[in-house]
Amino acid sequence: MIQADGVKLDSERKSWRVPMSLQLIEAYIPNKYLEQVDEKVQSFDHVSYWKGDRADDRVLIRLLVNSQQTEEILDYLESVSNLIDGFEVILFPVQAYITRETAEKKEEEEEDKSKVERASRQELYTKIEANSHVDIGYSIFVAISAVVVTIGLIKNSSAIVIGGMVIAPLLGPVIGVAFASILGDFKLLRSALLTVLTGVILSLIVSIGLGLFFGIPTHSQEFMSRTKVSIEDIVLALASGAAGSLSTLRKFPSALVGVMVAVALLPPIAVMGMSGAAFLWPEAIHATLLLLVNISSILLSAVVVFSLTGIRPLKYDEVQKANNSRKYSLIFVSLIVLLLLVAVIYSNHLL
Repeated sequence: MIQADGVKLDSERKSWRVPMSLQLIEAYIPNKYLEQVDEKVQSFDHVSYWKGDRADDRVLIRLLVNSQQTEEILDYLESVSNLIDGFEVILFPVQAYITRETAEKKEEEEEDKSKVERASRQELYTKIEANSHVDIGYSIFVAISAVVVTIGLIKNSSAIVIGGMVIAPLLGPVIGVAFASILGDFKLLRSALLTVLTGVILSLIVSIGLGLFFGIPTHSQEFMSRTKVSIEDIVLALASGAAGSLSTLRKFPSALVGVMVAVALLPPIAVMGMSGAAFLWPEAIHATLLLLVNISSILLSAVVVFSLTGIRPLKYDEVQKANNSRKYSLIFVSLIVLLLLVAVIYSNHLL
């Protein structure tokens, strides 16, 4: 064992590598609670541990952990912070960490790869909450994407339609609705629903205006394809919701996945607006059905994914509320999808 600059190096460790999916937790603990909290924190699985400077009667401890252990540790620190004044916790992403490790540790990491890795509940909540508010930037991007998608439908250009969906910021609030329903967080649910509704209304206004100005492109295959609803659309929306929720959980770049969600939402809204502006009610009704089917299917698959990956709150009363909310969400959204499916089948014969 070699000691260098306060860092212990094990001479038996055999290889250098840069572990991935690491996060750094910093906690500022008041001195009188240090011994109790410090002992508990060190009992969690961790890669490395440091105890830092003392300032303002507090001690800074740093814990380097695998992302899979982050949520458990943060849950404990969150429960402590609710009871102790002056207790603060900060979470940092780790871009690189260079150390030496034993062969046994490599085997443990290989076993961990079989588990589903995801961001901690605290990280997810912070990210989703930030994307579930209406602001000027969100409104501008929704309006611009609606303009581009509507023009693409008019010109019968799939490339232009896809371009509009790339910049559509609809993934965050839609996934936020599913996430909030799992946690039973009705404040976040209202905010996410309002954000989604604002995006739909803005897109509808834009498409109505462009439809009145340019006319209805009944010659456009891109337009006419959104006036028909089929089982394939439900499957596509289910896949979109699953992809969107998984990208959020795994912290993957959401731009490309957001295109899948926008595919299910923006074109039907544009067709609904243009058809309504020209009083083409059969086309408007089919586009509305397609939109409702897509939204419900996305929410259903997202709720299922979040449930399977163990998203739940910390406090007991919140856990009970979340369990009820998750159950009712699954039942409600599933019934909506089934009712819309029946409506789609009958509308295809009647309209």
